Amino acid sequence: MTWIKPSFLWMMYRCGWGLKEAQETVLAVDIRRDGFEWALRNACLSHHVPELHGERDAWRRALKNAPARVQWDPERDLRLAPLPHRSLQLGLSGPAARRYADAWLTGIRDVTPLAREIHGLVRGGDLEAARRLLPVERPYPASAELTAHLGGA
Repeated sequence: MTWIKPSFLWMMYRCGWGLKEAQETVLAVDIRRDGFEWALRNACLSHHVPELHGERDAWRRALKNAPARVQWDPERDLRLAPLPHRSLQLGLSGPAARRYADAWLTGIRDVTPLAREIHGLVRGGDLEAARRLLPVERPYPASAELTAHLGGA
């Protein structure tokens, strides 16, 4: 499974600022909006929510057959402490992973030096300078129809 993590700071939490073993390179990827939305439309939540899925067995079948899955994890601050709102993680497998690699990707950038620079500023206590270097992130303008089956944050 390949995971799309749209939040820079959540990714820094996951990879330890690019210092965790086998996670030393941090890549930023650009993907097509229609591909991202296809994945959302065809995703299943990674955990059972009775109000959305009904019986647990129905959810298990949906999860097994879904080419994408969504989990909502706590967003992170510059010190990587959890915030009260959640960030989407989008897992792709099978046909979704192939579409991602073959059709949706429009750019890949190595942001490891940026991650290390921001981390150094955070370690040095200069949170304002670190904040100025963060990539600009905005909430995704998803319609209710697109995400209703995903619960939301």
